[in-house]
Amino acid sequence: MGGILPAPIKSGFDQKEPQQAVNAMSLALSEHLSVLLQYLLPKQALTRLAGRFAGWQGGSLTTAAIGRFVRRYGVNMDEAANPDLASYSSFNEFFTRPLKPGARPIADAAFVSPVDGAVSQCGPIEGDRVFQAKGHSYTTRALLGGDAALAAQFEGGEFATLYLSPRDYHRIHMPCAGRLTRMVHVPGDLFSVNPVTARGVPGLFARNERVVCVFEGEHGPFVMVLVGATIVGSMATVWHGVVNPPREGVLREWRYEMGNIELAQGEEMGRFLLGSTVVMLFPKGVMQFNADWTPTRSIRMGEAMGQAL
Repeated sequence: MGGILPAPIKSGFDQKEPQQAVNAMSLALSEHLSVLLQYLLPKQALTRLAGRFAGWQGGSLTTAAIGRFVRRYGVNMDEAANPDLASYSSFNEFFTRPLKPGARPIADAAFVSPVDGAVSQCGPIEGDRVFQAKGHSYTTRALLGGDAALAAQFEGGEFATLYLSPRDYHRIHMPCAGRLTRMVHVPGDLFSVNPVTARGVPGLFARNERVVCVFEGEHGPFVMVLVGATIVGSMATVWHGVVNPPREGVLREWRYEMGNIELAQGEEMGRFLLGSTVVMLFPKGVMQFNADWTPTRSIRMGEAMGQAL
């Protein structure tokens, strides 16, 4: 008896859903364990050890370590002013290598990216709170070492958190011209600052060790905060040199006469001896980030970041 076979009945059950759920749970567990491990690790001791290794001049052993690093992270040595790995006497010298002249042209914009890296977060400061990741924020006062008067200048303003991975160029440049007025070394923890940790550690950037640099620019004050992390051997500025170590466990502050230290847009202001994060604060009504500056976006030093209002 001929006829048309009935159409198969759809169960409404997607067999992919259980696997997707398992994958999501596995990822969440992995991230949770990664963050938990950081609470347990002796971060200060690891950082001191990494600092000694980074400054060690081991000849062929240092060159071999640098070569493995370049291959592991895909570092583009064609941009380096000196692409010869054997010429770097220490890992620190390699890590803070300068680029060829013209490798990072400065855009015709009021504000440019100060680093190579990725946008972690950027946007408005909600009152005095800076968004870190879903479920996490911190106050500008906490970020700035408890200085309420300084923090008040950025209420309702704009912020950007920029993450530098191990493969990135690690010198930090000026987003706009500025005159240095203060620098503050704030002691703190040394958690990793990668995206997983940002999602898992409350107030991460306001609890890690950091160097707060306060500038006065054409459009008013702005702050650049260099955030330390696990195995970040030290942070340095062009006017001071290495800020840490020493790590004395107390807040240290330096004040500068207005106009004594002036830096042009795009000029180098500091460097990390290993990867980390820069947080910038701008007052309300001063600037607006470009629409394409969104989380996870890759950025290059000197590209347009925002416009003046």
